[in-house]
Amino acid sequence: MSSGNRSTGVPAWEGKIRLLLCAVGILLSVYALHVELSKEHDPGYRALCDLADSISCSKVFTSRWGRGFGLLQFFVPVDSALNQPNSVLGILFYTLQLGLGQLVSKRAAFLLVITSWVSMAGSVYLASILVFVLGDFCLVCVSTYVVNFALLYTNLKRRYGLNAEKKEKAG
Repeated sequence: MSSGNRSTGVPAWEGKIRLLLCAVGILLSVYALHVELSKEHDPGYRALCDLADSISCSKVFTSRWGRGFGLLQFFVPVDSALNQPNSVLGILFYTLQLGLGQLVSKRAAFLLVITSWVSMAGSVYLASILVFVLGDFCLVCVSTYVVNFALLYTNLKRRYGLNAEKKEKAG
């Protein structure tokens, strides 16, 4: 267990990496929300991430898939408070990851892993929409997919460390 914290079983690097990943995720999500709201208020707004016709984050954020994953509109009105921009869901997800990451328990580790798998499922779904439906490349979106994958890896390492510590104490 030389790579982890002996008292917790959590890898020593995990806290700093989690803070970095969640901060980047929150910043990307806040920027995405800014772009979406700016584009809604000013259709002529050009975001820094709009590099070409097929490399446009504002095109993606303002599409039907930019809110509620494009799915909630089938269950609630488009202007419903439940049909939030995906970026708001991202801010909530990264804040949850940061908060749960402060708790050193198997239950928190389990919730971190489960929510990370859900975020990966969302990332794969939205990436497929990006490529196959919108035919676009969104630098901000792809960056969040990378952050989500890195968080999943971090959360799996944490859970493994906590489980290994339990086995070590039992043995």
